[in-house]
Parts: sequence; structure tokens; C-alpha cells
Amino acid sequence: MATTSPVTAVSAGTAAPPVPSQTRIQPAVRDGGWQRVRIGGVDFDACTERDLVAFVMDALVAGAGGTIVTPNVDILRVVRRDDDARALVNAAQLVVADGMPLLWAAKVAGTPLPARVPGSDLIWSLSAAAATTGRTVYLLGGDTGVPEKAADVLCARYPGLRVAGTSSPPYGFDRSPEGVEAVVEDLVAAKPDIVFVGMGFPRQERLIATLTGALPATWFLGCGASIPFVAGTLRRAPEWMQKAGVEWLHRLVSEPRRLFSRYVRHDAPYAARLMGGAVRTRMRRRPRA
Repeated sequence: MATTSPVTAVSAGTAAPPVPSQTRIQPAVRDGGWQRVRIGGVDFDACTERDLVAFVMDALVAGAGGTIVTPNVDILRVVRRDDDARALVNAAQLVVADGMPLLWAAKVAGTPLPARVPGSDLIWSLSAAAATTGRTVYLLGGDTGVPEKAADVLCARYPGLRVAGTSSPPYGFDRSPEGVEAVVEDLVAAKPDIVFVGMGFPRQERLIATLTGALPATWFLGCGASIPFVAGTLRRAPEWMQKAGVEWLHRLVSEPRRLFSRYVRHDAPYAARLMGGAVRTRMRRRPRA
């Protein structure tokens, strides 16, 4: 199932972010460095993308693995009503905000986060860091051929990047012990340093919880649609929409039948309640006259 992808030219339709500076910023230690900010009942690491990448690279040097979760409004809504999903997020070593509404809510509450850190950016920056440090990556998820194409794009973008393998498990593989075991065996054989798992929340996090037991020195990023974004088979929203906090609108227009109920009926009302809660938190913190 696992195959190493050859290097090919970047497709014309693939927009990669600029190569990040290699200047190191010392990572804050979660237990005593950067602060944690609570939004919607979830504690977020108040770090930048560069902080996170440096933290992961240093952890790999120390032989320590971990999990990165990037909640957005939709994930927070699910976590609020699903105890199992909440446990998956709480078990992650790093939890960072993927979504401007979360940053807005944190700012309104008086506990701002320094930056948005989406998984769709981390797949690039972690790959860039892996290429410069000799670390290996593995792409897991997406339709047949998509992770291979994404690997080609990343290798062309970052010369020297080593892809330990790619895999497109069949639909429903995670419903059987045999299907999950096949994926575990492939990953154990490949021994990657960083694994990008793109299957959507919470499926990818459930699988990661199993994989971490077999690969305790590996870092896992649940990255949703990031693999097809990199491959160019699914287009990400323009940068101005990302900064304006309306990336969801681009996704809705791209897949209206699948995403209308999620974004319009469920996420929008929850985002409004989230902001209302932030306002109440801010009011409670105001000193009384």
C-alpha cells in the first residue's frame, strides 16, 4: 500500500506559500513557555506556525513524537457535543487554531492568539523543515493517486525532501480491524518522522490515536483536505478570503451539496454563540467600579 513518490514538476495550478525563513525561533515548552488559551471549551497553544515547526523539529531530535490538531469552528462544534471527539483533541500534544473566527473570539475575550495556524499551511512548512533536516514525511489519505501527486509537488518545491511513502486506503477501511492493521503495518515499515493524515475530523484523529501507539517517535498532523490542496486536485481559497475569515465560503461554493448543512445550518449559528460567549467572558473580566 505504501509507495514512495518520484519527484515531478509542480503543476501550474498549485499555489505554494513562500518558503519559510530558516531562522530558528526557540520553541516555547508547552508546560512552561507559551500560554494556552481556552476557546469553546478547548485549550489552544498560543504559538505561531514557526514556533510549532521548531518545536516539532526539536522534539524529533529528542526522539519524541506527538500529535497536532488544528480545530476550526466546525471541529469546536463537534467537540462540544461529542465526548469522544473532545478526548481526541485533548490528548494531542499541540492544539492550534485553524480559522479566523477563533482568533476573533480569543481577542474579544481578552486572551488573544498570536496567529492562525492552519493544517493546510503546516503541511508545507513541516515539509520544508523536514527537507532541511533530513527527516522523512508520509502522506496518508485522499483519492487514489492524490497523495502521490501531492508528494511529487512537495518534493519539487523542497529539493531533498524524503517521502517515506504514500497511501490511499479504500473507503471504509477504518471500519474493520483488518483495514486499520494494514495501514499500521505500512506505516511501521516506512518509519516516517512526520505523517500527514487527511481524512477529516474525527476519523483522522481516531486513526492517529492508533498509529501513535505503533510509532511513538513520529509526529502526526490531522490535515483534512490539505493533501488534495497540495496536489492541486482541490483548490484552496484565495489568500484574501483566508485572511478575511471566509475560506469556508469558498469551500461551500466548491461543494454546496455536501457542505451547505454543515456550514450554514450548524457552523454559522455556533460561531455566533462562540462570539457571544467571548463577549460575556470579556465583560466578566472588566474590573468593577
